[in-house]
Amino acid sequence: MCGRFVVTRPPADLTALLDVDTVAEDLPAPSFNIAPTDRAAIVLDSAKTDPPTRRLEAARWGLVPSWAKDVSIGSRAFNARSEEIEDKPMFRGALEKRRAIVPTSGYYEWKVTDDGKEPHYIHPADGSPLLMAGLYEWWKNPAAADDDPARWVLSFTILTRDSIGNLGSIHDRMPLFVDMDHAEAWLDTDTDNIGDVLDAAIDAAPSVAATLDSHVVGRAVGNVRNNGPELIEAQAS
Repeated sequence: MCGRFVVTRPPADLTALLDVDTVAEDLPAPSFNIAPTDRAAIVLDSAKTDPPTRRLEAARWGLVPSWAKDVSIGSRAFNARSEEIEDKPMFRGALEKRRAIVPTSGYYEWKVTDDGKEPHYIHPADGSPLLMAGLYEWWKNPAAADDDPARWVLSFTILTRDSIGNLGSIHDRMPLFVDMDHAEAWLDTDTDNIGDVLDAAIDAAPSVAATLDSHVVGRAVGNVRNNGPELIEAQAS
């Protein structure tokens, strides 16, 4: 799974990497402890333009479908199991039409030990960005006035799959990582057979996972109010 993640790079780095056309003005600052319901930057292709416009947008972590009565449902939908989303009404529509890339620097995972849960920071060994497959939705707050700029909420979820290799020794699930080739296919709004694209991403994720390093970090990361570079510093296990 992915319960917290880190973004330490400025948006300018991400726009060049993912060939972004438009950058939102309200992007959140880099963070060392992004938790569900927090805002983070995601990349999506808008099919409303021809050709599609690639955008870097600020979104709420936790998918809120258009039919939801309020945003609270998103707190239970910050991850989506990639093996099941084609059959889940909560995610099926977004899988077909609203796919996103969540660019990160790394993420935290908790390993169960005899002494309790031990937090690990997992990240690319070479310091490059770590890209995760996601889905997004737009939700309109029915209680907000039409002229309220906050009436529309953009939200997202991060896909997961079973863990492999060293990551499997930490947790049995991991985010659905994508490389640049699969990121392009994942964002493509003209894709006819999303099942093939999803299967290809699931199959390719282990090659990205094999390039990741991990180390034990301090338990301070467990408190969402803590945020700073000290959270990703290695600690004795």
